[in-house]
Amino acid sequence: RQSLTRLSSYMNESECFQIEVAKGYGMTEFKDDVKKCLMKCGVEDKVQIFLFCDTQIVKEDFVEAINNVLNSGDVPNLYANEDMESISTSCRQLCQNMGMQPNKANLFSAYLSRVKKNVHVVLAFSPVGDSFRNRLRMFPSLVNCCTIDWFREWPAEALYSVAKQQLQAKQVSLPNFEGSLKLFQVIHLSVERASKRFLEVKKRQVYITPTSYLELLSSFVGVLAMKRQQVGIQQKRYKVGLEKIGDAEQQVSGLQTMLVEKKPVLERTQVEVAEMMEVIKVDKAAAQEVSTKVAKEEAEAKQKAAQTQAIKDDAQRDLDEALPALDVAVQCLRKLKTDHIREVKVLTNPPGGVRLACEAICVMFQLKPVKKPDPNTPGKKIDDYWETSQKDILADAKGLLDRLFNFDKDNIPDKVIQAITPYMEREDFDPAAIKKASIACEALCLWVGAMYKYHFVAKAVEPKRQLLREAEADLGDCMAKLEVAQSSLREVQNKIKKLESDYNTAVAKQESLVQDMALCEVKLERAHKLIGGLGGEKARWGENVVQLTEQLELLPGDCIVAAGMVSYAGPFTSEIRTEFEEEWLRELDKEGISHNKECNMRSVLGEPVKIQQWVVYSLPNDALSIENGIIIDRSRRWPLMIDPQRQANKYIKNMGKDIETGFDVCKLSEPKFLQTLELGIQFGKWVLLENIGLNLDPALEPILQQQKVKDGSGYVIKLGDKSISYSDTFKFFLTTTLPNPHYSPETSVKVTLLNFAITPIGLEDQMLGIVVAKERPDLEEQKSQLVKDNAKMNKQLKEIEDEILHLLSTSEGDVLEDDKLVDKVTASKQVSLEIAEKQEVAKVTEGDIDQARESYRPVAYRTAVLFFAIVELSNIDPMYQYSLQWFQQLFQIAVDQAPKSDVFQERLDILQDFFTESLYQNICRGLFEKDKTLFSFALCIRIMKGDDRIDDSELRFLMVGPTTDMLEGGPKIPADWVGPQRWNEILTLSNLPAFQGFEKSFPLGLEEFKVIYDSVEAEKEPLPDPWEKTVTPLQRLCFIRAMRIDCLKSAVINFISKEIGHKFVEPPTFDIAKSYGDSVNTTPLIFILSPGTDPVADVIRFAEKLGMSKRFDSISLGQGQGPKATRMIDSARQSGGWVLLSNCHLMESWMSSLEAMVEQLDPETMSNNFRLWLTSMPAKSFPVQVLQNGVKMTNEPPSGLRANLLRSYTIITDKLFEESEKPDVFKPLLFGFCFFHAVVQDRRKFGAIGWNIPYGFTPEDLAVCRQQLMLFVNKYEDVPYKVLNFLGAKINYGGRVTDAQDKLLISTILATYICPEAVKNKDQYKYSSSGLYYAPQAETVEDYVEYIRGMPLYPMPEAFGLHDNCNITCAQDEAFKLLLGMQLMVSSGGGGGDGKSADDVMDTTAKSIQEKLPTAFALDVCEKIFPTMYEESMNTVVKQECLRYNKLLWSMDSSLKAFRKAIKGLIVMTAELEEVGKSMYVNEVPELWSKKGPLSLKPLSSWFLDIIARVTFFQNWNELGRTPPVHWISGIFFPQAFFTGAMQNFARRHNEEIDLLSYSHKAMDEIVDPKRELTSPPEDGVYIYGLFMEGARWDSDTHQVEESQPKTLFTDLPTFWFLPVKDRKPNPADYRCPTYKVLSRKGTLLTTGHSTNFVLFLELPTNQATSKWIKAGVAAFLALKH
Repeated sequence: RQSLTRLSSYMNESECFQIEVAKGYGMTEFKDDVKKCLMKCGVEDKVQIFLFCDTQIVKEDFVEAINNVLNSGDVPNLYANEDMESISTSCRQLCQNMGMQPNKANLFSAYLSRVKKNVHVVLAFSPVGDSFRNRLRMFPSLVNCCTIDWFREWPAEALYSVAKQQLQAKQVSLPNFEGSLKLFQVIHLSVERASKRFLEVKKRQVYITPTSYLELLSSFVGVLAMKRQQVGIQQKRYKVGLEKIGDAEQQVSGLQTMLVEKKPVLERTQVEVAEMMEVIKVDKAAAQEVSTKVAKEEAEAKQKAAQTQAIKDDAQRDLDEALPALDVAVQCLRKLKTDHIREVKVLTNPPGGVRLACEAICVMFQLKPVKKPDPNTPGKKIDDYWETSQKDILADAKGLLDRLFNFDKDNIPDKVIQAITPYMEREDFDPAAIKKASIACEALCLWVGAMYKYHFVAKAVEPKRQLLREAEADLGDCMAKLEVAQSSLREVQNKIKKLESDYNTAVAKQESLVQDMALCEVKLERAHKLIGGLGGEKARWGENVVQLTEQLELLPGDCIVAAGMVSYAGPFTSEIRTEFEEEWLRELDKEGISHNKECNMRSVLGEPVKIQQWVVYSLPNDALSIENGIIIDRSRRWPLMIDPQRQANKYIKNMGKDIETGFDVCKLSEPKFLQTLELGIQFGKWVLLENIGLNLDPALEPILQQQKVKDGSGYVIKLGDKSISYSDTFKFFLTTTLPNPHYSPETSVKVTLLNFAITPIGLEDQMLGIVVAKERPDLEEQKSQLVKDNAKMNKQLKEIEDEILHLLSTSEGDVLEDDKLVDKVTASKQVSLEIAEKQEVAKVTEGDIDQARESYRPVAYRTAVLFFAIVELSNIDPMYQYSLQWFQQLFQIAVDQAPKSDVFQERLDILQDFFTESLYQNICRGLFEKDKTLFSFALCIRIMKGDDRIDDSELRFLMVGPTTDMLEGGPKIPADWVGPQRWNEILTLSNLPAFQGFEKSFPLGLEEFKVIYDSVEAEKEPLPDPWEKTVTPLQRLCFIRAMRIDCLKSAVINFISKEIGHKFVEPPTFDIAKSYGDSVNTTPLIFILSPGTDPVADVIRFAEKLGMSKRFDSISLGQGQGPKATRMIDSARQSGGWVLLSNCHLMESWMSSLEAMVEQLDPETMSNNFRLWLTSMPAKSFPVQVLQNGVKMTNEPPSGLRANLLRSYTIITDKLFEESEKPDVFKPLLFGFCFFHAVVQDRRKFGAIGWNIPYGFTPEDLAVCRQQLMLFVNKYEDVPYKVLNFLGAKINYGGRVTDAQDKLLISTILATYICPEAVKNKDQYKYSSSGLYYAPQAETVEDYVEYIRGMPLYPMPEAFGLHDNCNITCAQDEAFKLLLGMQLMVSSGGGGGDGKSADDVMDTTAKSIQEKLPTAFALDVCEKIFPTMYEESMNTVVKQECLRYNKLLWSMDSSLKAFRKAIKGLIVMTAELEEVGKSMYVNEVPELWSKKGPLSLKPLSSWFLDIIARVTFFQNWNELGRTPPVHWISGIFFPQAFFTGAMQNFARRHNEEIDLLSYSHKAMDEIVDPKRELTSPPEDGVYIYGLFMEGARWDSDTHQVEESQPKTLFTDLPTFWFLPVKDRKPNPADYRCPTYKVLSRKGTLLTTGHSTNFVLFLELPTNQATSKWIKAGVAAFLALKH
């Protein structure tokens, strides 16, 4: 539905809007989402498809909102002010276009019109269950404003076409494509059929939907691809392995040939190498001589080089002195610019410093001065260098600098030095002084100084330089000689090098040959190893290749079966799964699809090593559990395991411990469970969600649907409003402990449902483990270790083989060169041999252990049988829940406590018997009295079935009886006393093999069988020969069922006593201390209540006894009490107190909170003294988990006279007798009160004849009477019997009694026991006619108890003052209840029937009634015939009766017509009509009709015939036109009005006051057929007939009430003449017999003062005390049950 909606949205280019339900999503969030969608439609004018599923209905208010949207497009109070502004803005233009004023109302109206145009609501609702129907009734728009589209099951054609399309789209190649498509069709349809059968038999609903079919197809494609790949890889690996082994074998001979060929070559090479070595030795000696000579010359050359260097260094040191000055001069010259020189040149009268510098330069350049007259000495000429300087030096500034830089400083003539020396000695020839005159001249001065200084240094160095030149010449000669010697040495060395190279080549060749030969030998060795290691595998691998090749061909057929099982088989039991596989294999053969002969899910998908590992993780080792393990492993959807015994839970937890990424457990009740899930998804953990209920949290939807989307290299999933990364290793498991959960189709398709309910074989293995662990812990430890070791070794062997095959398949080139591979094969072979040896040893050891363990198998088998007996108890009452853990714990305790024995067989018997008794005692503590015999019987039958001592056909007859009417065409009824019902039973019994010919034997031994029929204890009577000798105890029960079903319960008790022991029919008495002793601080103690019981006082007394009264809190649960109870529990957990929560059934809504609290009880964090006490009436809402692990108790009034008396005397002590001043009076009267208490309690079992209304009398009522008795006996001389009777019957007990007849009855009963005769006559005063019951002459309480124990276990009705026939009714009811319970306990369900659906049955019934429905009375005609007249009140009566019947007929007619239309889907099936249908289906009168019809207890079929008869009676009255002569009183709707009318007629005719009149009742027992014999009415009064009597009979001979005939429960009363009499005085000796409309007797008082049931008292003559008939419950009735 959702997929199609999304597809259609996409095709229409519309947006599909769907809400996302997260944790805490409520009405506010929903309205926000609805508003968001509607505003897109109205404000943005976009088309929106609002898709809404019923799984998203968190609250029913959601549907109301949707109803409003469908109806008007709006939800009240949806929009805020700011929303209205947006709406106004967007719709203003629209409003104007529509020609409306844009006021607020018009704007919103325009907005709504746009919303209605654009919003399309699609509701995907499931019709399963009542929710859909109820919603249609509550919200009419779901029908009126929707187009209903029913999605039915896909027909076979659809299944075929979808499969074809899917497989073609995925390009799946299949050898028989058409056949495969038909198989998918067959699988789906067969599972649909099986699910219907499963519902009938197991009462478990399994939904098979199209989604399941799509899952089957995708599962098949996946499984086939996986298996093809898996088989293909295995086949390839084995093939490659075989090829490699073949290659190795081929290489062996080649390697040996190579070794032979290479040996002579190696020898030749070795000779050549030796010869070369000799030549090299000679040449190396010659080279050594040359080398010595060269070394000597090298030494000399080095010495000379050193000397030359020393001379050079010395000269250099001297030069280094002059060089700094030279450097300064050069630096200065470099700084000198040509302009500076030109400046000097233009000086006409240069300063002295300038002149001096220029003169020095001229001297250095050897320039001649100009002779000029000396100004100071006339006539004398002096040298003038200035002019020369101007002309030759300063004239070319650049040339001057070049000359200065390039001056030959090493060859300055001596005469220049002499000429310059005077200048150097002058003080004014100072660069610093000259600098003042000219920068250029400073540089010239510095240069001259430097040249001067350099000259003298160079002069001193010259000899050294000469010496250096000579030394360098010698060195050159020496180096030339050295070069010649070295050249010679090189030649020698090159020769040696070549020799060595040749030598090395030869050696390498030699080594290569050696290596090749060694490699050959290694390869040979490896080949032998490889062939030796894998030789044994060769044949097996060869077979495997052949098998795998064949398997590839068979895979499609195998995978169809496997995929079908994975997709569909999960919820079903083992038997149905086997049926599936068998049926599908037949279909495969039929379609000609090849498959493995033993094809099943385990053989296709199971991996033995993996399965063995699962068993180590505590997966039960039975077929069902192994299949479940495979489905968990292979299924795409997350598994939801139905796990009532928590087997899956244990398995998943054990497996989760070994998960590297981590494992978390959470519950829906935990507040942070979503956070746990988020972390699990992110970090790839395994997450187990435990104890889920029927509804899953909507927030789980994305996880269950696996709605992960690609995001980069990984995936993300959206949870609520958060996107979280999704790890591939994440796994999700869900478990529920509900034994039979009903999950909706929507839930079913999201998960893989798995039935993990334990199987008998699985449980037997577990119990064997427990008993052996207890009895022989050494054996169990060894066994456990062996299982682990075997799993480990098998896993290791598999890994070794996989690795070898992997290495072989991935190795490239020569396999013999892969050292790692060969070593691995060798090592693996060694390991596998060791493992094989260990496995052989383990096999022998395991055989020994198993043999020893198997000797305990009978005990394990018995315990498994017993467990399934107690599991079925939950079918009887929802409170009878027991967990496997509790059962196993009880078993362990029993093994520890059982008496020891050295004789092994005796010990086994002791264990079986002791545990069976222990289980019986423990279970009985928590069972109601009515169910204890049922449990004992079920236990007995289970044990006998386990021992193969039960014939199923006999058991079925015993439980079900006749299923067809065999009277037609069968032998005629042999005698009147047999009756049709009994004869039908006997004929059906004759069909059993053991009773062949019984129907012929019965008429022949009629008198003997009559003895059994008449016997009070028929179950003890022997059967006529030959049957007594041939029948088994079970067959005797079958006979008793057919002959005297009222004696069946007694017969069953005898049967149980004989088969498993008398102790199993004596349940334990209530013992709160024992129950407390079995509990711990985490175990709740649960009282299962029955009407009239209140264990609170017992708990308080027990708390006082243990000193816990100060730490004891109690609260009665009800509205608003939850938080208070939670605080009490939290406080008591810490302080070690007790908390009592009463009446849990009154607070269903809080039960989930209680369950969560009990689950979270942690013994580590709370006091050991803490106890939680709970009381509850049986309720399905009570948490199963709490029930299963709690200690259950019932404390109802004991069933049976003896048990009641015993209980009363358990709280009486001898001290009480001592307190009495008159023990002889006190003791018999006390016993009388106790007996009375037991009688009034036990009379309830007889139904309406015991009490009109069953009252819940309590022990407190007796306690008050006991205290009052003590007071009055001690205080008064004469015992005030009247006071004691009044207080007891009217106040202490009578305070509860509301019915008038019951008040009379209780007073009458008490007067029997509290009377002077009881004290005066002592034990001679008998309480009943049998004389068995009296107050014994006893001194102590123990004496009384001993007497009580001697009373009959099942007293006859006379003990209660009732006729023995009462036992028949009571016993029959009990027998039928017992058998019905046994059907639920032992049988797994029904089936059968005529194949009609419930709808067909209801429609047929409705049609049948409709066709036969009488026509309503014409009231206008009636008015004409019977006008209202003063003289004839009966006219009014008949008109009122006709009107009443008309109302019923009109109601029936209209409801039948409407129902038949509704069932065809033409109108809505209202709740009222649905109830009509349900009632018709189970043959009950619909409440709609019973409210308008006369009071009746009849089933629908009898009731309708009765209505027809009643209407016919009044039709005849109408046709007669006057009051008939005699009236059928049973046909009158309101008989009180009829009798009042007759009284009025008499009063008016005789002019009497009606208040003074009363009826006299004259029995006309001479009349046999009143309608024929009474042709005219009496003058006064009326004739009536149609009354029945119960508890006694009318004797036509004595004309009075007499004892009933045996086995005649009801008798017809004669015709009566009711005659009004004035001032009549009733005869006190007559019995005033109460007359009721129906057998239930109880009724309610109407506003008119009349009872709905009681009619009047019928005064009947009797010659016995009326108290007898009062206690016997004698009454008259207008109608019976049939």
